[in-house]
Amino acid sequence: MASADHDESQPHSVNDELDSLRARVTQLEARTPVRSRPHIRSVFAVLLILVAAVLTPLSAVAVWAKNDVGDTDRYVAMMKPLASDPDVQAALANRVTDAVMTHLDVHALLAEVAPADRPALDRALGRLSGPLTTGLTNFVHGTVEKFVASDAFEKLWVALNRGAHAAAVKALTGSGGGAVKLTNDTVVIDLAPVIDRVKQLLVDHGLTIAAKIPEIHTDFTVLTSDAIGKAKKGFRLLQLAGFWLPVVTLVLAAGGVLLAVRRRRALVTAALAIAVGGAVLGLAVWVFRAFYLDSLPDSVSQPAAGSVFDALVVQLRAVVGLVVTLGTVVALAAWLSGEGRAATRVKSMWNGGIGAVRDAAGITGGPVGVWVHRAKQWLNWTVVVVAAAVLIVWDRPTGLVTVWIALAALFALAVVEFLDDDSTPHMLPEPHA
Repeated sequence: MASADHDESQPHSVNDELDSLRARVTQLEARTPVRSRPHIRSVFAVLLILVAAVLTPLSAVAVWAKNDVGDTDRYVAMMKPLASDPDVQAALANRVTDAVMTHLDVHALLAEVAPADRPALDRALGRLSGPLTTGLTNFVHGTVEKFVASDAFEKLWVALNRGAHAAAVKALTGSGGGAVKLTNDTVVIDLAPVIDRVKQLLVDHGLTIAAKIPEIHTDFTVLTSDAIGKAKKGFRLLQLAGFWLPVVTLVLAAGGVLLAVRRRRALVTAALAIAVGGAVLGLAVWVFRAFYLDSLPDSVSQPAAGSVFDALVVQLRAVVGLVVTLGTVVALAAWLSGEGRAATRVKSMWNGGIGAVRDAAGITGGPVGVWVHRAKQWLNWTVVVVAAAVLIVWDRPTGLVTVWIALAALFALAVVEFLDDDSTPHMLPEPHA
């Protein structure tokens, strides 16, 4: 009888437990807030990363405007190699020759030559071939070519560009002054000092009539574009923001990563977005160069203008390479540190490959290996921090420098992994039956 009573009461006990569980689940569901989709944190994280990506090209231009275009010594360093550029030398030689020959009235000047100077002039003219004017033009052009290929011209070119820097800044920022003229959105260098040196060389070579050539002022175009005048205000703002804009960009990217729910994935996205922003700037510079050269007037040598343009943006291209390379390296490192299937497989190959080399060499870590095993995480982070510090303190790093620093850090991480040995015997997996 008691057993029957026990059997009859058991269903009631089970039902009571089920009712209690349902009440508990209902209570927990009431306490759990209903999350909106998409999550508000994720939305703001994506917005911050997108803004950082958009600001990346502007940050690179701001750094270039402040540190390269705005600094006289760096500007001169960019322009100095042009003194030995064949296209620039040819353009300068043609420009100076045309200016000299325009003011060289051969017949009038010959009539004014003193009898004492006639023998030297005859010897100089006797070396000419063809008609007098053509031969004289070739003589002047050859003299100019020798001068622009000399060390004396390089020094003069540096001095002219140091003076031209103020005009270049004025062209791009709307501020500054200088003897070099800015006319119709064009920066030009007055070649009068070059012509004076050429006239003296012509006199020294026996063409004494060159001394009677009046002072000539002719221009060599350094930069010209209708967009210069329109871009003055924007470029000035970028120059003023040369330091703070990159900082704001990094802060926004970091804020987006920290705000994200999945931070590792957000870090990969932010790094790739910044790399894409740098790549877009590099593409824009390449496209603008083509449009810029096509818009030049016929009087401007396109090869020389291309050389000048490349010299002006060489550091901007270096910044682009740095941004793209660094963004790619950070994204790859963040991806490999995750727990995804592909990343785990790559890390297993890395650890297994280094372990196989260590085992094949018969090397045991001993006390050092045990210590490295215990401090492995800190050692890895030390390698990362040191690599980042080297990149930060490096003066004007390029994309190639970033790659070498990353490879050095990878080698250091490989050494840590090679020394990681807790002295436990390594058992080979048994083959499956």
